[in-house]
Amino acid sequence: MRPAIAPALLTVLALTGCSDNNTASYVTAPGDDTKVKTKVLETGTALLQGKQPIEALNVYMNGFHFSNGDMKAQMEAHHYCSVVNEDVNQCVIFDGNGKDAKIMGVEYIISAKLFETLPAEEKKLWHSHVYEVKSGQLIAPGVPEKAEHEFMEKIVGTYGKTWHTWHTDQKLVLPTGHPLLMMGFTADGQANQAMIDERDRRFTITSTDKVKDRASIPAPAIAAGADAWQHGEVMQLLLQQPLAKGKPVPHAHPAAPPTVK
Repeated sequence: MRPAIAPALLTVLALTGCSDNNTASYVTAPGDDTKVKTKVLETGTALLQGKQPIEALNVYMNGFHFSNGDMKAQMEAHHYCSVVNEDVNQCVIFDGNGKDAKIMGVEYIISAKLFETLPAEEKKLWHSHVYEVKSGQLIAPGVPEKAEHEFMEKIVGTYGKTWHTWHTDQKLVLPTGHPLLMMGFTADGQANQAMIDERDRRFTITSTDKVKDRASIPAPAIAAGADAWQHGEVMQLLLQQPLAKGKPVPHAHPAAPPTVK
């Protein structure tokens, strides 16, 4: 299953999926009001500078995450994604879809065939998307039903690796603390239903209708190693004491996966 999106469908997603502006950020960051000079500079750079990496973020998805190891730490997440190639997508995650939205983190989405090439320890960091799609929790706001259905057929068999860096869901007004590894829900009764209902209300949709529409989407078997938290293997970052001067940062660089043809 490949996560990349057909050109025609991508056009539909780009034109219709980013029009919603009805979800406010969780927090207001402290700081002085923006000065006129700053606004003028901002306008000038918008006109003069190229922003191709940002302009490539033309696919909008809305879903839910929870902190790995803490099912109660749940939040709504707005994904703005670009297609790297047929097997890789990359997303910037915001806590809203308006101008006040804060960047919460990032998610990388890869195909099943790429996931299978990952080392066993790396696989523990990734979550499946089968339940998110089949349950109607993952949506592409503003996209016509038929186009969204086709899009979800491509996403259902993929795997995501998600890090949140600004925990605005915890009402932190600044990006303090360390990044957290996030996961996606895998079964009924895990996600807070009130959270889902509130999201559905804002987007004027019904998740149960999505379930019916997506019943025809085949649910691929989830590859071994994904959703490791379900098997008692919970991974999270641990901050260490400052390193001695000149000491290299401890970071594992696993061997590059084999080339996938």
